[in-house]
Amino acid sequence: MRRPLLLACAATALTALVLAPQALAAPPAATVAAADWTTDLAAAAYAANPASVTASGSENAGTTPAKAVDADPNSRWSSDFSDTAWLRVDLGATVRIDRVTLDWEAAYGKRYVLEVSKNGTDWQPFYTEDAGTGGSVTAHTYPQEVRGRYVRLRGIERATPYGYSLYSFKVYGGTPAPASTARTNLALHHPAYSNYYQHAGNSPAFVTDGGWPADLKADQTRWSSDWNADRWVSVDLGATSTINSVDFYWEAAYAVDYELQVSDDNRTWRTVYRPSAAEVAARRADIKSPGDATGRHDTVQLPTPATGRYVRMLGKERRSFYNPAPATAQFGYSLYEFQVWGTGGSADAAYPALPGEQSGTYRTTFFDDFTGAALDRAKWRVVRTGTEMGPVNGESQAYVDSTDNIRTENGNLVLAAKYCKGCTKAGGGTYDFTSGRIDTHTKLDFTYGRVSARMKLPVGDGFWPAFWLLGSNVDDPSVSWPASGETDIMENIGYGDWTSSALHGPGYSADGNIGAQQHYPGGSTADQWHTYGVEWTPTEMRFTVDGTVVQRTTRTKLESTRGQWVFDRNQYLILNLALGGAYPAGWNKVTQPYWGLPQSSVDAITRGGVQAQIDWVRVEQKG
Repeated sequence: MRRPLLLACAATALTALVLAPQALAAPPAATVAAADWTTDLAAAAYAANPASVTASGSENAGTTPAKAVDADPNSRWSSDFSDTAWLRVDLGATVRIDRVTLDWEAAYGKRYVLEVSKNGTDWQPFYTEDAGTGGSVTAHTYPQEVRGRYVRLRGIERATPYGYSLYSFKVYGGTPAPASTARTNLALHHPAYSNYYQHAGNSPAFVTDGGWPADLKADQTRWSSDWNADRWVSVDLGATSTINSVDFYWEAAYAVDYELQVSDDNRTWRTVYRPSAAEVAARRADIKSPGDATGRHDTVQLPTPATGRYVRMLGKERRSFYNPAPATAQFGYSLYEFQVWGTGGSADAAYPALPGEQSGTYRTTFFDDFTGAALDRAKWRVVRTGTEMGPVNGESQAYVDSTDNIRTENGNLVLAAKYCKGCTKAGGGTYDFTSGRIDTHTKLDFTYGRVSARMKLPVGDGFWPAFWLLGSNVDDPSVSWPASGETDIMENIGYGDWTSSALHGPGYSADGNIGAQQHYPGGSTADQWHTYGVEWTPTEMRFTVDGTVVQRTTRTKLESTRGQWVFDRNQYLILNLALGGAYPAGWNKVTQPYWGLPQSSVDAITRGGVQAQIDWVRVEQKG
């Protein structure tokens, strides 16, 4: 329901890249060319040893597996006509894999798996596609531990009657820095973390991939936080190390002020460096437009070597940009590379395993069937515009605490819309409409479970009822939306034949959400009773309408292709009826008399009877 737009720092033209090469171990009887952060390891392996690329079969002699790794964008591998066809690349040495890019021809995979192996026999899946649409797909591995010598695409189901057809199969990554008694960059290809990042293409993994653009300006290989000063990025060196210097290669959105910290346990941090007041003042004064600004290279030489396994940059103040002059704006922090120089370390540093499914059986932990004479305020909080919340999304209503708008009736909760020209003042504004919104914040905040409600919805352009979950930390200014996460179990914008579900988080919010439409089967409509639900687990979200799955989003696919999974913390229930605003207007294109709300809908509200009805709400959890 909340829809603020998260803008990205302006990207600029790409330029030549300069980087010392990182050696890659060779396969038997071959030598793999030196590889850096721009090297496609699959193409390099094939160039060194053509036998390194194999497949289950090919359509003909002109579409062999080599065509997917020959660096020619116009050649392609086409498999035999089998759902279970596969393509495999032997990289010649075990590396940490950062990402795999697939460029599909028209005969693409509808369902397939990307897997890694250290021995070519035992395979670990790291990306599973169950609704492929072809095109170019980049599967980022962060925050999974994906390390191996062999990478495989294994088909499950073709999208066409033909074989799988790939123009290119690209693999990127590198060899983690080993333990060293000589001074070296201990962070290279090591696990990196942050509290928040902008999207999958700007994850923390990029700060240890060994690369940065020469001009410190191009939109490449960088971690970028969301727009908040309280953000950090850290590196796991694998073992206790002696650190004498650190290099930061910043994009234009650098930290004006920050702390360099070390830790032995990834919990307790010691600050070992902070820029001086004079340095901070000079950095603060360096204000340019985003298009004119460039990054900077900071070399931090510690006066006394520090010891620790983990090293962190804790942001304190972001750089300002003219927007336009004399006005200024701030983006997130943006860092190309985080080098940690010293001795010690270990190549065994690994990302922790992702959470698995919960054990146990479901039991009801919350239920309300609204049979009481009034709303049960021990279970629900009434939300008011100007008190618990401000106006959002360009909606036309004020939420008020009145039985005209929120009441129980015939064993149902009723959220009703009312019209009275200029009658309601709330939060500094004047409103012509009132409506109802309730939630369980501070009464029921929970993580994971099956959440469902039986509802009957009003039909008419711009009526916007919703049943959804919102992250309980949304009002924390160091988090806010969309980093809080939002789970839209059901939204309807007045159309009788469909509803939608969606997830919002960093990198997939507002119009860029991860969502799906469902159309009612058999001529059923929104103004009839239906049950809407989501099963929220540590590994996925499964949205249902009347028990039928209408959207399934796994954690691994979300983080591989879109952004950070922020659904491992408390959320709370919300039921509301909005009127007009961004989502309805985006569909019905109405601007008068209200945004997203035409005169016919205003007339319907005036006559009375525009209301959402809820029969019951249930939360079930394991444990």
